Amino acid sequence: MTSLTHCPACGSADLRVFYEIEGVPVHSVLLLPTREAAIGYPRGDIRLGFCEACGFITNTAFDPSKHEYSERYEETQGFSATFTSFHRRLAQYLIDRYDLHGREIIEIGCGKGEFLTLLCELGPNRGTGFDPAYVPGRARSEQPVDVTFIQDFYSEKYAHHQADFYVCKMTLEHIQDVYAFVSTVRRSVGERRDATIFFQIPEVRRILRDQAFWDIYYEHCSYFSQGSLARLFRRAGFDVINLWTDYDDQYLMIEARPGGEQVTPPLPQEDDLDALRAEVNLFAGRLPVRLDGWRRRLERYRREGRRVVLWGGGSKGVAFLTTLGAGEDLVQYAVDINPYKEGTYMAGTGQRIVRPEFLREFRPDVVVVMNSIYCQEIRGDLEKMGLDPLLLAIETEDEEESSLP
Repeated sequence: MTSLTHCPACGSADLRVFYEIEGVPVHSVLLLPTREAAIGYPRGDIRLGFCEACGFITNTAFDPSKHEYSERYEETQGFSATFTSFHRRLAQYLIDRYDLHGREIIEIGCGKGEFLTLLCELGPNRGTGFDPAYVPGRARSEQPVDVTFIQDFYSEKYAHHQADFYVCKMTLEHIQDVYAFVSTVRRSVGERRDATIFFQIPEVRRILRDQAFWDIYYEHCSYFSQGSLARLFRRAGFDVINLWTDYDDQYLMIEARPGGEQVTPPLPQEDDLDALRAEVNLFAGRLPVRLDGWRRRLERYRREGRRVVLWGGGSKGVAFLTTLGAGEDLVQYAVDINPYKEGTYMAGTGQRIVRPEFLREFRPDVVVVMNSIYCQEIRGDLEKMGLDPLLLAIETEDEEESSLP
């Protein structure tokens, strides 16, 4: 696989690589049934390139042929009360803002179908979802809903499916040729000027500022800021009407409509190229300190005989463990509330994924939380089991650690 030389968002040849890591698992959330399968899972390299022209960040070493999106791709966060509350709030916001009542909705990359089902339930609306990893029967509703799921990637062959509202959540970051993909959506929408498009993806400036190496993994080959995302959408023929972040600023949202003769001027938050450039340089300079701090902390726990688990058996956990090279001698288990993950193993390092109830007997000394937004929920689960370990958010830098509130 030759390294990418031109920006997939704007076509510029001015891509500067600023972060490299070799031999990471090419998938983080596939259900891997044995430790051997997990440790031996295929690997690839990450070389993040920053486009000086538009601010887009991409893995220049990405090879899409390595991917497997199938029914054993277990990406859902829907078993968390914290996430479910966010999902419902987001769905209601979109319904109220765009009067989604009795409308046609398409979701591109619908996962297990929870969000599309929610939109169609609360509207009520009619929905069509596209995703090769959809599993029939997983999306449940409190009432009958008019939803159809197609187990396939969305492409122009489905352009005859027209909608009033297009949703694409946590999918664009998995696609490297982002301009081609967003242009496909634009052509599919056609001349329906009243159609609205909503995308949600991870927000990269938080990753850069926090040196959040656990949010950089092979599946995510594309990274956006508000400005770089808006520039892509405008180039592809959309008019950007709203840009915002949510979920503790982890998620970036864009709302757009097909562009015409009159378009809205750039929003103030689109002017971020200089700030992005500075944050890329900051990330590259400070990351070694962040990595060294975590390695020393885990090694100290090992010497002290402290039992350590991760809470979060998904992509963040895989990136955290593989980037640090942390095997079972440093972190014994990964905990996840998703029952479908129980008894499977973390790609690359091989820790077994267990349900929270397992901790009653294991009694960990330290729980490293892969996403601090879940700390309160996790604290409650631990207290119900009579456990009071050190709860350590992934962002923690202070060596004088203290339990989280």
